[in-house]
Amino acid sequence: MHALVSRMRPVTAVLSRAALLVAGVGLVLMTVLVFWSIFGRYVLNDTPTWTEPAVLLLMSWFILLGAATGVRERGHIGFEIGLAASPPPLRFVLKLITEVLLIGFGLAMLGFGTQLAAGTWSAMTPMIGISQGWDYVPIAVGGALITLFSAERLLMVITGTDETLPVAQEI
Repeated sequence: MHALVSRMRPVTAVLSRAALLVAGVGLVLMTVLVFWSIFGRYVLNDTPTWTEPAVLLLMSWFILLGAATGVRERGHIGFEIGLAASPPPLRFVLKLITEVLLIGFGLAMLGFGTQLAAGTWSAMTPMIGISQGWDYVPIAVGGALITLFSAERLLMVITGTDETLPVAQEI
């Protein structure tokens, strides 16, 4: 199982870095679109109507990709003091429970996000002219990444390698 974790870590590190890069680009693009909307409204006196739905779509992408990266890098909300104060056997069980719950949450996001995207794929978003299914694709993608990253963490907990390398050193 150590070999699986060793092979998995570089792949998930690249996926995490790519998700973070896409999220960052989305954040910058969102900022540009909000600026364009304000400029159009107050300077040109002609508000671009397509910017708001485009901004909301970009926001979904960077929030959910950033959340998935946060799961891999342990940036998600946790009760760290309780974990640190627990005896090692209980700490092990709590880590297992945490990762299993995150996997379940990620799978739910993947499943329901896919259902929502498929169910709305034929409807078009009027202002930006794309399928409304694209509004739900970030949920599915974020869920898939959360599931993958949590599965990696679960394997690391099981093999006892979850405390070995800080994220900054592994990439």
